[in-house]
Amino acid sequence: MKTKLILCFVAICPFFSCDDNYEVVQVATPQLISKTEFRNSVTVQEPHIIQEAGKIYAYKDLIFVGDIDGIHVIDNSIPETPVLVKFIKIPVNEDISVKDDYLYADSATDLLVFDISDINNEVSLVERLEDVFTIYDYNFPEEADEADYSKYNYEEDIIVGWTVATERRKKQDDLMFTDFANNAVESTTGTGGSLARFQIVNDYLYTVGSYEMSIFNISNLSQPVLTNTNYAGWNIETMFQKDNYLYLGSTNGMYIYSLGNPSAPEYISEFTHWESCDPVVVDGDYAYLTLRGGNACGQLESVLEVIDVSDKANPTLASRYTLENPYGLGIKGNMLFVCDGTAGLKLFNKENPLDLSMVKDYNNIQSKDVIPLENSLLMIGGNTLYQYKYLEDDINLISTFQLN
Repeated sequence: MKTKLILCFVAICPFFSCDDNYEVVQVATPQLISKTEFRNSVTVQEPHIIQEAGKIYAYKDLIFVGDIDGIHVIDNSIPETPVLVKFIKIPVNEDISVKDDYLYADSATDLLVFDISDINNEVSLVERLEDVFTIYDYNFPEEADEADYSKYNYEEDIIVGWTVATERRKKQDDLMFTDFANNAVESTTGTGGSLARFQIVNDYLYTVGSYEMSIFNISNLSQPVLTNTNYAGWNIETMFQKDNYLYLGSTNGMYIYSLGNPSAPEYISEFTHWESCDPVVVDGDYAYLTLRGGNACGQLESVLEVIDVSDKANPTLASRYTLENPYGLGIKGNMLFVCDGTAGLKLFNKENPLDLSMVKDYNNIQSKDVIPLENSLLMIGGNTLYQYKYLEDDINLISTFQLN
């Protein structure tokens, strides 16, 4: 019996680390295409099925829904019966913003500008600013321990996906991610949800990646100019603008920037919390953050935090409420709408921000993000787009639209 156990151990050793200097790791290798091929792949197509619904954005009578490889355009002129009208194929796209019929979208390292003034007949790409964004870990697989960038050339390649394999490797202290940055008339503006990374304020477009903020002057809408790129903070996920300030939600806190000088936002302060996924919205003297624990988001606890930001230099925790699986949130008047993931949509009366009272709990639906518009509430969740009419302390369903 003892001999058999020894033989079994020897047989296992080639597959697992039997030497303290080695370990078994999940290694992610980037899937690459050339920048030339990548840039030639932007097209405007007829509407087709949505594969994986992402962020939502509203502009006039249009709703934009992010997908794996671009943006679906929905005609919402009749909210009871929305209609898909276009698909703008934009590879490696994270977010969009729209001002006066010009749509701004990131595409990996590039910023694209589309003229959408005639959305039903022609959508045209009018400008591309190349290599203005740094890509750190686009859609990096959660199950991976390390990345193998040995075949990646920052100057020539774009990462469009990943493959993950189990490997036995010698232990090393290198960081998993590599920074490649050193290698290289009244206006109408749309509205994004709390998961947005783009914000337009007057003549400037502000975009945020994991660690960098890029500022573009869009006074000439069809020809934006990159005016600044700054370090923004650690692992930034979302950006919200209110009253001449930017509020950045990161996995370890909230950063506040002043837009006193719009071309160069000034860091004011940060509010630190445990590691979690963190969108933020602001109204008056209070910021509202949802912190989602579990998976890649960090801690197990999930909460809604109310932060007193009356003193921008010294934000402080005012109150905290336990949630189950929170994502995005939004504000309309005295109502705070909180998307609690698989636990549904929760409506809080925030007349007293220090003592929120939940007035409605729609726990039979799935919710990811909301956009409180002037006359209706948009919500996305479970591959469904919901539209609601506001009532006093409640909402009434206008329509549901299946996204796939």
